[in-house]
Amino acid sequence: MNVGTAGRPGDKLTIAEVCADLDISRRTFYEWRAKGRAPRCIRLPNGGLRIRRSEYQRWRAAREEVA
Repeated sequence: MNVGTAGRPGDKLTIAEVCADLDISRRTFYEWRAKGRAPRCIRLPNGGLRIRRSEYQRWRAAREEVA
């Protein structure tokens, strides 16, 4: 994952980018989201979802500590 600077377009990840990084399907991501196990998302005015890079990194770190 590239480290972006807050406020720049690179500070938010698409669902596709997160799924590719985790090597999971979109369906799995949305199942995790429905169960409250996915990283927190931002809903855009057009209905799309984005995940703050910092939130994703925090979420990943929390999973590593548990494992």
